[in-house]
Amino acid sequence: MEYRRRLAEDFRRGVLHTLSTSPGAFNATSVDDTRAALEHGVELVISPRLADDEVGHRRGTAHALVRLGRRDNRFVYAPLVVKNSEIVESSSTREVLVTDLEHLSPALALPRSGVCVRSTLSLTRSGVGLAHTTRVLQSLGYGDELARVALVDRQRQVWWLDLAGSHFARFNLATYDALYQERRALLEAHDRWREGAEEFPTSPYWHRECADCAFRDHCRDELEAHDDVSLTHFTNFEQQRLLHEFGVDTRADLARLDPRRARLARRAPSDSSSREAVLALAIERLDDLIYRARVHVSGSLLRITESDAVGCTRADVEVDVDMESYDEHTYLWGATVRAAVGINDVPLGYHSFVEWGELSHESEARIFAEFWEWFSSLRRQCRERGLSFAAYCFWAQAEDGAMNRAVNPPLAAGPARSDLDDFRSVTPAQWIDLHDCAKTQIQTEGPLGLKVLARAAGFEWRDENPSGEASMRWFEAARAGDDVEAWRQRILEYNEDDCRATQALRDWLNGPARQLPHRDRPDPR
Repeated sequence: MEYRRRLAEDFRRGVLHTLSTSPGAFNATSVDDTRAALEHGVELVISPRLADDEVGHRRGTAHALVRLGRRDNRFVYAPLVVKNSEIVESSSTREVLVTDLEHLSPALALPRSGVCVRSTLSLTRSGVGLAHTTRVLQSLGYGDELARVALVDRQRQVWWLDLAGSHFARFNLATYDALYQERRALLEAHDRWREGAEEFPTSPYWHRECADCAFRDHCRDELEAHDDVSLTHFTNFEQQRLLHEFGVDTRADLARLDPRRARLARRAPSDSSSREAVLALAIERLDDLIYRARVHVSGSLLRITESDAVGCTRADVEVDVDMESYDEHTYLWGATVRAAVGINDVPLGYHSFVEWGELSHESEARIFAEFWEWFSSLRRQCRERGLSFAAYCFWAQAEDGAMNRAVNPPLAAGPARSDLDDFRSVTPAQWIDLHDCAKTQIQTEGPLGLKVLARAAGFEWRDENPSGEASMRWFEAARAGDDVEAWRQRILEYNEDDCRATQALRDWLNGPARQLPHRDRPDPR
């Protein structure tokens, strides 16, 4: 989290510095000079300090305010927020207005077809915050009637959203107003409780923000005590409310519902003969929630398919591959080699190719070229001896992306993109994504991550806090500071353990996982 915050802050400072060099930009330092800038119609106010809303005592914040024009002899502004993340994702029927930092006006924006604003919690928070600041600006007399707002993404593209209409339902002005009134009512009810006039106004429910809350342990204990249905992974408040309305109060209640009825109801919406049918019309993928609840109730992971269909491709020589990255550059490729009984003259064990110095496209390409030379030599050795070969990873998009980046631009001594494509398309497959195997075979209670699956297979990492994000902090310590060798060893052991974890997962899929209960028949009795 510290690393993410620092990256976001560095990116934000860089964007605001660029904006501050624009003609007509003004860096605000106080409420008074912000008010003066707005009164005089400054084109761009950097780091504004807005006065509180006099009616609701709301305090609005934004990274910048962009002048849009005049209304009734007052200048009106749009709040702008900088995000070190992606703002949009693919959507074939939608479009969003976009411009760049040099043309900072919605009038100059062009529609980008085939995209929509992502539905992440972080973006929803930012959207609600922009709606909040828009209301503050309106109350102060500088707000835009169309409620236009701007979000800058990690590529420095500026996405313009209109919050006055029905678009962006998660955080448009109507949604924001309802959320604001809900919170006001809650605070007022809390005041009445403190005065002894009412009972405590809320009861806990679990949601994604709980992980960062100081009271999470207290609430979790209370929710666990009665097995609250909100503890089912990836449910939202509206879904939880509907489940409670239909008497589904606990995870055990949810696990008893029939997922097949839920799926049939989505295909034939006229059916309303069961709770599952009614709930499925309002809760998309209700069957997934039922299966997650069944994992909790059963106390183990469950099978999605029949026993004889569980498993993963094996080979005479098996290589498990994992890489580590920092600041969008891969600095370590690691692999463990295992061979069938009787094959002794291949390089067994763990092999690493690493760069501890300054990272660049050139160093990334060089390290990958060294790994690829070793990897290709092993493949060639197996081919010449008539041995089958397979390489494995978990979530191939990460490794594939790092490979593609490492050969672009090409390095004279390294592989070409065609070499990678040939390897990844060979038949029978030699590049196998264990995540793809597991997602069609194993049902978990929540995320389908390597840490969850490998631990179910009985594997444990040597590090007490194994995490790809944590390893970024370790890499900083491995380059500078005290005891760099110890930090480097920690990274190498973590990388090796990730390789060994995919190996353990593969062995589990080909053996003990076949004995798991089926998710449609979770109770062996």
